[in-house]
Amino acid sequence: MPEKEKTAPNAPTAIGAEQPSQNNCNNIITENSENFNSSRNILQMVRQAFDPYHINTFTMEELLNTAYAPVTPIIDDLLYPGVYLFVGAPKLGKSFLMAQLAYHVSKGIPLWNYTVHQGTVLYLALEDTYPRLQRRLSRMFDVSGTEKLHFSITSSGIDSGLDKGLEGFVQQYPDTKLIIIDTLQKVRETGGVEYSYANDYQIMSKLKEIADRYGICLLLVHHTRKQRSDDSYDTVSGTNGLFGAADGAFLLQKEKRTANTATLEISGRDQQDQKLHLVRNTEKLYWELERTETELWKEPPEPILDRIAEFITADNPHWVGTATELIEKIGTDIPVNAITKKLNVNVGRLFNEYSIVYKSSRTHDGRRIELHFGSAP
Repeated sequence: MPEKEKTAPNAPTAIGAEQPSQNNCNNIITENSENFNSSRNILQMVRQAFDPYHINTFTMEELLNTAYAPVTPIIDDLLYPGVYLFVGAPKLGKSFLMAQLAYHVSKGIPLWNYTVHQGTVLYLALEDTYPRLQRRLSRMFDVSGTEKLHFSITSSGIDSGLDKGLEGFVQQYPDTKLIIIDTLQKVRETGGVEYSYANDYQIMSKLKEIADRYGICLLLVHHTRKQRSDDSYDTVSGTNGLFGAADGAFLLQKEKRTANTATLEISGRDQQDQKLHLVRNTEKLYWELERTETELWKEPPEPILDRIAEFITADNPHWVGTATELIEKIGTDIPVNAITKKLNVNVGRLFNEYSIVYKSSRTHDGRRIELHFGSAP
């Protein structure tokens, strides 16, 4: 009896999530796939009934034979789905930069030299008032508004319903890409364990669960300590639990508080570390890119992807066939059992760089490959 194809929405797969068994190779999956989770959970329950200490394993061969849904950036090379900290000293200009990020994502217009992918944005400006937001936004962007940028100056705490509120918003606006919480301290409920590593890690884990479930970015504005450190990220207020559980962090710093320039350090799981030099536009109050210290690394060309892109185009948007047929189509001598692995590894690149959706499924006649130009059919 043939296997059922397992697919899931485009959401990133979390580190440590359960993985597919050998029988389910070459399907596009994430940890949010209902079929994937149910089958794995049943198998896990059966195994644990006999051995409560059983460890589910995943071989390298299974890993290469599994295609994961692509992670689409919010801003190319800058901001990805997940939970990010945006850290800086008080009154440094963080909220102006947050407004800038929110506006550019909601409009889908480039930010500095970075490509932006448009989507709905929720900005919880919890230290502001609506009149102040109005003045700030009109000064920065004149009266060029957008229906995709939503604001609120109130919110529940992390332990008193924030997750439900965020989920409700994402369900109401399914194209949501970015949620900014300004500031983290306003939704933090520490009780009697303030600034413990365990509590900080738990806070970030709760927020990360939401971000991973819906494939969105949660950007948390936070403050730095007054103490200096050789490692800039050690100045993050709280414990290492915050930074350790985050997918990435931005650190905005000035040499002098009165200076009109700043540096923005960026570190994350899905991107290269960067350091940007910014200058404040004194009239509009938004930040402009002066220069970058780091030249971004680019993946080397992949001939197979280039050849696929030559025949999967807007004029010829769809193709279905076997791995053998695909090899003949693109004119390469790669082994049949290697081409699907190569495509599995490059699912994200194929989609993000060439706008081609790749799917693989098992049928009565064997493994079927499907390629589609643009969004999934």
